[in-house]
Amino acid sequence: MRFVDFSGVGVKGLRRLRESRGTKSGRSTETRFSGLISLACEILVPTRFEETRMHQLWKLSFLLSAFWFSAYAGAQTDPSPHRVQMVTVEQGVQLEVLDWGGSGRPLIFLAGAGDTAHRFDGFAPQFTNRHHVYGITRRASGASSHPAPANGNYSADHLGDDVLAVMKALHIDRPVLVGHSIAGQELSSVGSRFPEKVSGLIYLDAATGFAFYDPAHPPIAIEMNDIKRRIEEIEAGGVDEQKKLLELETAVTRFETVLHQNNAEVANMPPLPPRSPISAALNFGTQKYTSIPVPTLAIYACPHNWDRLPADESGRKAALIADDKARCTAWANAFSHGVPSARIVLIPNADHYVYLSNEAQVVAEMKAFLATLH
Repeated sequence: MRFVDFSGVGVKGLRRLRESRGTKSGRSTETRFSGLISLACEILVPTRFEETRMHQLWKLSFLLSAFWFSAYAGAQTDPSPHRVQMVTVEQGVQLEVLDWGGSGRPLIFLAGAGDTAHRFDGFAPQFTNRHHVYGITRRASGASSHPAPANGNYSADHLGDDVLAVMKALHIDRPVLVGHSIAGQELSSVGSRFPEKVSGLIYLDAATGFAFYDPAHPPIAIEMNDIKRRIEEIEAGGVDEQKKLLELETAVTRFETVLHQNNAEVANMPPLPPRSPISAALNFGTQKYTSIPVPTLAIYACPHNWDRLPADESGRKAALIADDKARCTAWANAFSHGVPSARIVLIPNADHYVYLSNEAQVVAEMKAFLATLH
């Protein structure tokens, strides 16, 4: 495991983003704010499933990120040198695929919750000189199909299968997958089940509990799914019922501990809007990944940028940064322990959208990692 810590680095990339982009013209302040609230909910609420045991104010950093980047990024359909096509991944389901062109080893970008592949419009073209670059908008986002949230349509492995289906349809051989935020679960799904089909994985603030299982900090959705699976296994018959019931009792005892910790940590959270059915399906589609036998780069914003914390919270900033740093460091340690060959990079005072706030550093790390692949 190799750690790189960019201590003392500012947010010049964030400033460049602010200077180079603006909100769409013709939209009233009220309309823009409503749009920000909507997108923030799409990012924040799924973030609750990403790490349901996160503290309330750690989640606030994601909400602030959503406001900030939405305000300056505008619509996610920036003019960009890509070709757009719809690819059928299963009957009745098509995904939007962007193709920025280029030649060399393929790269496939996967966006976070509430985002589309257009989020990479300004970032992905920086790799076309050595790679053929694609982006996939996951199901239920943007122009991609929105299948019903049933029958496992939004399980992590199903989303991973979508990526594999696009690769097969477009004859993309052994790409490097690059995922932001919840896309980490798609990377882990493909990399753990079909390591021979990818050349490497790059996690952009994405290698947290939903992407790699840490038994010391288990996501509650994974534990709930484990209980459900065990019950269904017993109900299906054909098993040693007495043995399975004893195993279920142990699992329930573990779940009670996780549930208690989760409820204590979210007790003082401000009210959040109910999840949409699709967000709920994504939440309970989270799966347990414990082995990723492919070359891997994991970049963390650690600690996250708290400069946008409301003024009346300024007195708590130091404590929040310390808490956030402990949490993201624990994620990085758990990932490096489980994937010892991974390159781990910590960028302090970076945003959750680390590839935008610290663009130059992320590009440099990615290119250096890509150059090591064979």
